[in-house]
Amino acid sequence: MESALLGRQITRAFIRRPDLRTPFPPDLGQVLTGARIVGFRRRAKYILMRLDRGQSVLWHLGMSGRIVINGPRDQKHEHVLLECEGGLHVAFVDPRRFGSIDLVATEAEDQHRLLAHLGPEPLSDVLTGAFLLAAFAGKRTAIKLALLDQTLIAGLGNIYVCEALFRAGIHPLRPCNAVRKREAGVLAAAIKETLNEAIAAGGSSLRDYVQASGELGYFQHQWRVYGKEGEPCPDCTGAPCTGVQRIAQGGRSSFFCPQKQK
Repeated sequence: MESALLGRQITRAFIRRPDLRTPFPPDLGQVLTGARIVGFRRRAKYILMRLDRGQSVLWHLGMSGRIVINGPRDQKHEHVLLECEGGLHVAFVDPRRFGSIDLVATEAEDQHRLLAHLGPEPLSDVLTGAFLLAAFAGKRTAIKLALLDQTLIAGLGNIYVCEALFRAGIHPLRPCNAVRKREAGVLAAAIKETLNEAIAAGGSSLRDYVQASGELGYFQHQWRVYGKEGEPCPDCTGAPCTGVQRIAQGGRSSFFCPQKQK
């Protein structure tokens, strides 16, 4: 997205409905039309597209939303369309309408109501074993649920938490305060390793998700436990193993190997 749009002017903006999950700013089309895109930033699961007018467009894709650049048109679900110089068109396609778009002053991005409460980024230098150990201290919350808490660490999703806990050998039901110092360091490294591999693979394509280029993500082919209930554990070759199991936690599925993860 950044490589295609950075520096381009938005010549026309078509806002085809008043809202998605939340109402659009009433002046969204006016702000976008004629603006030049001068930067991008990601914060947790949000995309911030910075304009030369001192404002940023805050995009959240939700469950089924995607930003499509010069891809196949989807008139039914194409809720916002930007025409940019050079003939590019950028569409926000969201069949379920769980996404959102808002405007925020660029200098006040971190004060936006959706961003102000977020914890540190998982790929930042802040996320270390020492950070996790301090954050977990005194908490009896299941570690899987704690890692999904965006106020603790921003941007970790269910798939990647399952995969990171598997790599670290930590059971998703383990209480936070039962995690030892060495395990916290292993977990911090596993989180970063999992995310970096996912980024390199273009993410995970589930159902109708594609990247802005229209290409699929391929990290789902590297999942070790997620979605593999009843299949052999990839790390228990040659050892007695009941296979990957699934439990529900906080309305989400957790996949794990009870032999490997303690």
